[in-house]
Amino acid sequence: MTKVLLLDKVAKEGEDILKNAGFEVDVENNLSTEEKLKVIGNYEAIVIRSATKFTHDFFDAATALKLIVRGGEGTDNIDKPYAAEKGIIVENTPGQNSHAVAELTLAHIFGLARHIPEADATMQKGEWAKKKLKGTELKGKTIGLIGAGKIGGDIANICKALGMDVIVYDPFLKQEDVDYKLVEVNDVLEESDYVSIHVPLNDKTRGMIGKNELAKMKKTACIINCARGGIIDEDALVEAVKNGDIKGAAIDVYTKEPPENSPLIGVPGIHLTPHLGASTSEAQVNCAVTAANQIVAYFKEGKVLNKVN
Repeated sequence: MTKVLLLDKVAKEGEDILKNAGFEVDVENNLSTEEKLKVIGNYEAIVIRSATKFTHDFFDAATALKLIVRGGEGTDNIDKPYAAEKGIIVENTPGQNSHAVAELTLAHIFGLARHIPEADATMQKGEWAKKKLKGTELKGKTIGLIGAGKIGGDIANICKALGMDVIVYDPFLKQEDVDYKLVEVNDVLEESDYVSIHVPLNDKTRGMIGKNELAKMKKTACIINCARGGIIDEDALVEAVKNGDIKGAAIDVYTKEPPENSPLIGVPGIHLTPHLGASTSEAQVNCAVTAANQIVAYFKEGKVLNKVN
């Protein structure tokens, strides 16, 4: 019987699918790195989310592993080239949490536009700071997206419905295939009132928004990152907000998670959330169900779905 290990709080709906298909399933949500390394050698398939970093040590310890599925889209926490060397297939579940991430991005945009976190904080302290918290409307403003896959596409459609102008930098898209304006990345930075990042973390995107890029933005502009930590230089972002080079930022992802002693913490104008992009009940179920079905497809039907290595 094929043994499957579910890590990182995979929704029970995925477990049920696997058990009903005849797999032996173990669920481990709270193992330390050392404990994970001790047990993973027993399993032919493993499902992880973002908490587990599948590095060389993990692949070396996973002696029976044939398939690893990342519940979600980003796979920067998996050493994919080394997995390929070991003959292990890596899959993800694209699109299953995209709307959840898009909605959080929009929530952050609204929060920045109307100072919602600051308004709540002052009210909780018994202050009535109405005059200090005058916001701006989104209608007529420009949102610039760096990357417009499923998540960026959802955001583009919602922002158009809000009356915003949408411009996009995405080298993989053609103008005839989309109904928004494709521009260069410098145009996004220079023309947008809100810049939102929606690209994976890799060697090309790591640190792609640094001091020079932030300097190109309007002083009244804000930047949002619900994609991956490391795409924006955190020190440069703090400096830009503190100096008034840009108005503000909203960050859901960090170079190190949890972000211990992060320079982002405690900076007025920077709104922070603890990697909540996919943290909705619906997205958790969607990812778990899709991951489970991909495992069933591989071991029962010999199908490889959404391979990323």
